[in-house]
This record gives sequence, C-alpha cells and structure tokens, in this order.
Amino acid sequence: MSRRHPIISITGSSGAGTTSVKKTFENIFRRENVVAAYIEGDAFHRYDRAEMRSKMSEEAERGNKHFSHFSPETNLFEELEKLFRDYAETGTGTTRHYVHDAEEERLYGAKPGTFTAWEALPDNSDLLFYEGLHGAVVTDKVNVAQHADLKIGVVPVINLEWIQKLHRDRSHRGYSTEAVTDTILRRMPDYVNYICPQFTETDINFQRVPTVDTSNPFIARWIPTPDESMVVIRLKNPRGIDFPYLLSMIPHSFMSRANSIAIHGAKLDLAMQLILTPLILQLIERKRRTI
Repeated sequence: MSRRHPIISITGSSGAGTTSVKKTFENIFRRENVVAAYIEGDAFHRYDRAEMRSKMSEEAERGNKHFSHFSPETNLFEELEKLFRDYAETGTGTTRHYVHDAEEERLYGAKPGTFTAWEALPDNSDLLFYEGLHGAVVTDKVNVAQHADLKIGVVPVINLEWIQKLHRDRSHRGYSTEAVTDTILRRMPDYVNYICPQFTETDINFQRVPTVDTSNPFIARWIPTPDESMVVIRLKNPRGIDFPYLLSMIPHSFMSRANSIAIHGAKLDLAMQLILTPLILQLIERKRRTI
C-alpha cells in the first residue's frame, strides 16, 4: 500500500454490478475533485477473443472442461501486480484496453475482441482505480491484494448472479439457456478457487440478496429489481464507521452483525456515497500530507 499513490480496487465477477459501482465512484471523484487513473480488469486477460475461443477448443480436446477467464492460465496476474506495485511506488504504470464493441472500436481504433497497445497511465493522477475480476487476487505466485489501499467486493448471491448472466447472454449475445448453463458449469471450479477467495481479502463487500423466489435461476423470467432486493454491506474493519449515523441516514436499514448493515436495494447508491466518500477523502488527505 502507498500513502503517496493510493489504489482502489473493485472486484466482482462479470454481471455482478461493478460497472454501476464504478459510476458511483466517478460521481464521488467528480464532486470531490479527485483525478483517477482508470484500469479495466479485462485489459489483463492473456488472450483476445479469437485466441480464447481457440484455446478453449484446444483445452476441451485435451479433456479440460473448466478452462475459463477466471484462472491464472488466462490472465496476466504478474503484470497486474507489477502495475499495482509500480503505481504505489511511482504514481505511474502501463496498461491497455480490451475493445468490446463497435463503439469502443471508434474510440480506441482497434477491432472488437482485440487489445490496444500497451501505454503509460496519465500523469498526475490522485489515485489508481481498478475495476474487474481480480483486484484482490492472491495465488502462490502473486499477491495483488496487498498493494491496494481500499478493496471493494461487489457480489450478488449466486442464484442472482446466474440470473443476471443468463439474461445478459441470451438478450445481448444471442446464447441459448443451455449454452449459458454450460459456461456457468465450465467456470465453476475457477470461480470457487480464484473469485470467491478475493471477498475475504476485501475491506468492504456489497452483496445483493433478492427478496423474491430465485430458487431455479434457469427459468427466471426477470432479474430481481433493486426494489425486490436487499444489500448486505460487510466491513472487514468497522473501527471508525459511524453506524448510528448510517442507520439514521438510510431508511429501513438495520445492523445484522457487529460489522454488517442491511439496506433496501434501492438505497445502494446512497449507502455507497455515505460510506465511501469519507474513506476516499482519507486516502487523498493522507496523500497530500506526504507531498
């Protein structure tokens, strides 16, 4: 961790809601005049879209039915840790972009499914902001988590996560329910081994829990809305958190454990603003005292 060059990492699997959390951070940064250098987790995938499909086919022929984007074999964990370490030490580092669609093709000048060239981060940023799959990953070779000053986990309960993936892949990518189910099963060992353990490393977790029946996610017609959900917020170290203030500011919230608060799903943005703004300002104030 670095007092002079702080790092915030947002970790969650695809479809968990990390993009909406990123927007909340962007609003806080804009309001508080914080300049962030942004890192996309998929920039550190090892293979582009075509290469990944080819590798999946090769692995399947070898009998490996669990080859996924979640594993060390398909990601540049060493390069990600180096970026975190470099930024903590010098306030700079090297990254790239993964181009998802035609809109990003116009923005970055590379074809969808490919990477842009590696390039240096912008100068004079106040902090580094990472959003992706592996912002708190720890393996026998790397420890990305140790370099981040504030680690946020964003994860719905598993049935809700599956519902979100099923709806997104069927509506946006044209996949069948059977194809998405196969993808879920293929990824499960890596999800258990490399995604779930990160939420033990995180400082704060936001977990959305539906309050409607999701017992069979594979036939669900709708994704539960925020009004049909609760969010459990777990703070690894609750020292210094003014829970009475949060309870008074967030309607119908309650303490479920000594380090956890449960809120109505529609109040997630408000809760994040109240909890995270002081923590971000602490990082910036600590940074400025070292300059």
